[in-house]
Amino acid sequence: MAISLFHILNISRMDMLSKMNDLDVVSGNVSNGNTIGYKSTRANFQELLDKLNYEGVHQVSTQIDTRQGSIRTTGNQLDVAIQGDGFFAVTLGAGKVGYTRDGQFGLDASNRLVTPSGYPVVWTGTIPVDAQEIQIQENGLVKVKVGDNWNTAGNIPLSRFPNPTGLQINGNNVYVETLNSGKATSGVPGSPNFGTLMQSTLEESNINMAEEMTHLITLQRGFQLSTRIFQATDTMLSQAIHVRKA
Repeated sequence: MAISLFHILNISRMDMLSKMNDLDVVSGNVSNGNTIGYKSTRANFQELLDKLNYEGVHQVSTQIDTRQGSIRTTGNQLDVAIQGDGFFAVTLGAGKVGYTRDGQFGLDASNRLVTPSGYPVVWTGTIPVDAQEIQIQENGLVKVKVGDNWNTAGNIPLSRFPNPTGLQINGNNVYVETLNSGKATSGVPGSPNFGTLMQSTLEESNINMAEEMTHLITLQRGFQLSTRIFQATDTMLSQAIHVRKA
């Protein structure tokens, strides 16, 4: 079946919309280039076919790139990076659990271990108010020094997913599980399939700025091309209508 001008108009329109959606994803990556533990995302698109007529593409999902970011030493005893697979579990409220790679932990007014956004970290212990030093080992064991004694305060577990690329962004550098990601499995850091913890370090974002800027330029040029096609097709339709009226 021949492709009509209306099909071309619709295809170019949908192409512009898809590039705008892709631009939003790339812009999010660029703006989070310095966000600790941030994972880049990409938009996935699918062709649309309607009774053998080409109908353009539409965005079906966004996918998280779970590649390891570089590790930076900070010297802060509450900074923790994950080397390998896994996420820190945090409490979002109303019984909801989120997951993050951001290990910039701190203590709130109640002496709870929390993320920079104030979400309590899910772990099996507490930090005494009179703790002088805190030691976080590779296997998640947390020890605190009170006076001249070192005591075990608890353990920080990690959570992993069958398909972490299917996690959904929840804001504040936190993800939530979805049907695509599968259910979270909690485990001890350093055990099979789980990463290890590194105290006094942070994981940088895995954003490749050169790739993102190249993608941005490609999107801009593609959008300009789709716009020209749309305008040219619209002009042809207008001329055809005027000719028919004449």
